[in-house]
Amino acid sequence: MRELPDLTLPQMLRENARRMPDRLALRQKDFGIWLPITWAEYDQRARHFGLGLRALGLAEGGHLGILSENRAEWVVAQLGAGMVGAVAVGVYATSPANEVAYVLGHGEVEVVVCEDQEQTDKVLERLDELPRLKRIVVIDPKGLRSYASERVVSFAEILRLGAEHEAQNPGLVEACLAAQTQADTGLMVYTSGSTGKPKGAMLSYRNMRAQAAATIERLGYDETTTNLSYLPLCHVAEQMLTTMAPIYSGSCVSFGESIRTVQEDLREVAPSLFLGVPRIWEKMHAAIHIKLMEAGGWRRRLFEAGLRACDPFACKPPAARSLREKAVALFFHLLIFRALQNFIGLRKAKIALTGAAPIPPRIVQFFRTLGVPLVEVYGLTETSGMATGQRREHMLPGAVGEPVFGAEVALGDEGELLVRGDIVFEGYFRNPEATRAVLREGWLHTGDVAVIEAGQVRIVDRLKDIMITAGGKNLSPSEIENTVKGSAFIKECIVIADGRRYPSALIQIDAETVGKWAEENRIAFTHFRSLAEHGRVRDLVAAEIERANSQLAPVAQLKRFHLLVKELDHDDDEVTATMKVRRANIAKKYASEIEALYKPERQAEPA
Repeated sequence: MRELPDLTLPQMLRENARRMPDRLALRQKDFGIWLPITWAEYDQRARHFGLGLRALGLAEGGHLGILSENRAEWVVAQLGAGMVGAVAVGVYATSPANEVAYVLGHGEVEVVVCEDQEQTDKVLERLDELPRLKRIVVIDPKGLRSYASERVVSFAEILRLGAEHEAQNPGLVEACLAAQTQADTGLMVYTSGSTGKPKGAMLSYRNMRAQAAATIERLGYDETTTNLSYLPLCHVAEQMLTTMAPIYSGSCVSFGESIRTVQEDLREVAPSLFLGVPRIWEKMHAAIHIKLMEAGGWRRRLFEAGLRACDPFACKPPAARSLREKAVALFFHLLIFRALQNFIGLRKAKIALTGAAPIPPRIVQFFRTLGVPLVEVYGLTETSGMATGQRREHMLPGAVGEPVFGAEVALGDEGELLVRGDIVFEGYFRNPEATRAVLREGWLHTGDVAVIEAGQVRIVDRLKDIMITAGGKNLSPSEIENTVKGSAFIKECIVIADGRRYPSALIQIDAETVGKWAEENRIAFTHFRSLAEHGRVRDLVAAEIERANSQLAPVAQLKRFHLLVKELDHDDDEVTATMKVRRANIAKKYASEIEALYKPERQAEPA
């Protein structure tokens, strides 16, 4: 691949504005209308925002927090901070006030950008815990007229201050950018905190440039690539596809109306590239399942016939398929699969990704059979994004591909995956002990157990999550959980096995698909609990688990399960902002239900 310019991310934004000022860089949907933003406008807004921060007193090296759903102002604030030597720190918009305060406080944030009144209130509620915080910048100031003006200022006002500051200091941004180096920290991304407090991973501009090069090479990124930005921008995976690769490749990114309109926005944008975390693919799988239940009759039978016919060659790249396979794929594409691709908004996708967490193999196979070019990738916050990724021409089922451009992998003690290269982060902010624990002799110790087959990496599980039964058998809970979650009726599965006689699980049903199934079968229910407690729903789940067990080794098969009567909730500290299960918290909260699964007198149906 061609060498990327030796420019930092903000320097590259300026270069794009000079080289192709009138080309489309961003699109933002407001009140149903897609508003274009050119590279020249992107650069100008970022420049003015950065200078506005300087006018507020944010010094070079200062930290800017961003607490918002994805929108153009998010990246304008991030790049604007970078243009004047400040560092952006993302915060999940779904986080409660205590988690917001922790990240802003630990991250030494001096100015925070809030999307609206709701996010502003979270900050104001914990203001006493944030002595460093000087100002709150609000993107949508609706409802904030009565708030203290000396503390709260609008995003538009910062842009105005920046334009004035530029008139008085015309060479300031150019001087800042000229002094900027690849070694400078450009972004802090906080880990999800599934086993403790989140840690602030410091990403340098070298890290981000290396990740851009890796993404461009592995995914075939170029200036014609289109992408919908909807996963949280404080997560490194979305940063990879919204700022790093697009700015270095010159491609366009679209921001939808809100996280609630993603499906509609996908249909309108029809992106050529799409990233979905496993839960997104599971929801799409469930949505298709519901649509087919509603259609019924010959349409459902035709779909099932298509799945049976195309499943055997779903992992073959199109060029490697026989004439007969190509003809069968085209026949079912025209007849039914194309309509389903339109329904989920991925008809024009040249490549689709799943990453950030393990995914049920059945889900991957399902979408490949539909004709969605879904590849598995693997990465961490600490690798600035993708560390390994499959190629479309070599999709080994269950693997996460080969090392990306510029990266090396190796296996350490106990099969731990090690990564080396410029994509590896600089360390954890204010946490040298944690940094020394993962960065040793030039290698990042990922904490994931892996095997390497035919040059491709296959992730087994988190090293700390491997369970040992009372009989001394090692089990991977992720393998069991992902096999079970291949069912459209099961949203969450939490395996219990460590020190136990046999594996069992806490199961959360998918309210939407199970609810639709209940309606089809004339089963009355009023809310989630009444649905989960119905005997026929338990029978349905038992049958799905029995099917999953048939795909697992005898020692890994679930013997019993308990149906949760409420959905796992971030606010209840059961899952993280990225919906990763907090196993320790779940074990404490459901201790009595777990113990009941191992009492001999319990008259539970075996799964």
